[in-house]
Amino acid sequence: MKKLILSGILAVAGLTTTANAQIQRGNWMVGSSLLTSNFGLNTGGGYNIAIQPKAAYFIEDNVAVGGYVNLGVSKVTNGSPTRFDYAVGGLGRYYLSPGEKGVDNLLNHGRWFFEGNLGVGGSSVENGISTSGLDFGVGPGYSYFITPNIGVEGLVKYQGQAGFGSEGLNSNITFNVGFSIFIPSSKGRDVVNDVR
Repeated sequence: MKKLILSGILAVAGLTTTANAQIQRGNWMVGSSLLTSNFGLNTGGGYNIAIQPKAAYFIEDNVAVGGYVNLGVSKVTNGSPTRFDYAVGGLGRYYLSPGEKGVDNLLNHGRWFFEGNLGVGGSSVENGISTSGLDFGVGPGYSYFITPNIGVEGLVKYQGQAGFGSEGLNSNITFNVGFSIFIPSSKGRDVVNDVR
C-alpha cells in the first residue's frame, strides 16, 4: 500500500513540472480534437462532429512525431444525407519557441505550433458519393497550458482527401478545439521503478 501511495505522489509530482518542460525531447503528447467546425471548399461543405485522437513522441525539443485517427459524422442540413469520414496516419508538430524571429508568446502559458499529417482515409455519403486514398493536412495552432502538462488547443487546418471514388478530391478548412496531455517519460519510468 505504501508503494502505491508513493507512486501516486510521484506521478502527481511528475505532472507538475515547469511549463517549458512539456515539449522537451523524450516526452509524450496524447490528446484529441473534440469539436470540429468544417468550412467546406467543395459543394456540400458545412459543419461536422468528429473525434480525432492523436499521440506523438518528442524526438527533439519542440518537435514531435506520431500518429492520428479521425472518425467523424456530418450533415450539411437537416434533410441532407449523412457523411462518414475516417482516416489513420502519421503526424508531425513543430512548436515555436518564445524569442524566435517573429514569434511573440501571446500568453505566458501557451505555445504556437504547426501541425501536418499524412495517411490514408476517405469519406462516404449515404447517396453514394465517396472518396478514399491519401489523407493530408497542414495548419497552425495554439496550445494554452491550463496546467504545466495539460493544454487546451485550437487548430486551423487545411484538410484534404485525394484518390479513388466518385469524388477524386475532397478538401476543406477546419477549426478544431481539443486538448493534449504532455507526459514526461522520465517521470513515468521513475514511477514504474518505484512500484517494483
